[in-house]
Amino acid sequence: MLQQFLDPAVLASISSLDLIAKTVVDGFVAGLHRSPKFGFSQEFAEYQQYAQGDDLRHIDWNVFARSERLYLKRFKGETNMQLLILLDASASMTYGSGKVRKIDYARFVAASLAYLSSQQRDATGLIVFDQDVSGYIAPSTRQGQLMRILHAIEKAEGGSRTDFSKPFIHFQQFLKRRGIVVVISDFYEQPEQIVKVIEPLRYRGNEVVLFHVLDPNELAPKFRDPVLLQDVEDETAIEVSPDYARNEYRTKIDEHLRNLAEKSRAAGLDYFFMNTAKPLDEGLRNFLALRQRRM
Repeated sequence: MLQQFLDPAVLASISSLDLIAKTVVDGFVAGLHRSPKFGFSQEFAEYQQYAQGDDLRHIDWNVFARSERLYLKRFKGETNMQLLILLDASASMTYGSGKVRKIDYARFVAASLAYLSSQQRDATGLIVFDQDVSGYIAPSTRQGQLMRILHAIEKAEGGSRTDFSKPFIHFQQFLKRRGIVVVISDFYEQPEQIVKVIEPLRYRGNEVVLFHVLDPNELAPKFRDPVLLQDVEDETAIEVSPDYARNEYRTKIDEHLRNLAEKSRAAGLDYFFMNTAKPLDEGLRNFLALRQRRM
């Protein structure tokens, strides 16, 4: 039953991104409620005095009527965390061999994480990038933040080449408090370069999560005759034989995945692979398991 909420092909048939996020998270969290491993209790825990910038929706107006002081209701399971999502919208992300392109799958993941973060009353922000930063929404819990983020995610579309340096420099310039940084990308760059530009975020106390999104046809290409493949980012083309795709190519892509995973984890980055033909649950579980370690 849960798989229908997480199947990317089913999600692609839903026109509204906010409905997709709600469908995924509500269905997924409902399943987690049956597991003692993940706690999402909304039982009241304590009051916290209001500070400028806090979300007015959480003020207890009954307390204000009695004391003329502003207090926020805090609930068990809240972590007061900041989440920043970096979404790769480069040209290579527009590839898809089935109903769902990589950029679509990445949107589903980003929207679901933003919705989940909003439900947990965390400050959430977004950077959309290719070789430049094409969109930035500063982390916040203010009213309407979720819809602003979902709108920006929905507009994200394949641009030009990927350049990891600029968005990460941009992020460091505006970083005010530590939290969790989630990077969603196909990571078509040398693992050493990826880790080099992302690793400095760890020095500021952030936990960094890499969601590596690839299409199944990129993992195991299937064709009977030689084909001419063109790079969507630099427009270079090479002729590829079926024998090369079955053997040498698979060895290279496997080595790339292994190296990126090993170098990321050696640098203290959390790395998770996501196949666009698979449901979203593994990636979400990995994210929630990371959150549990912070609570």
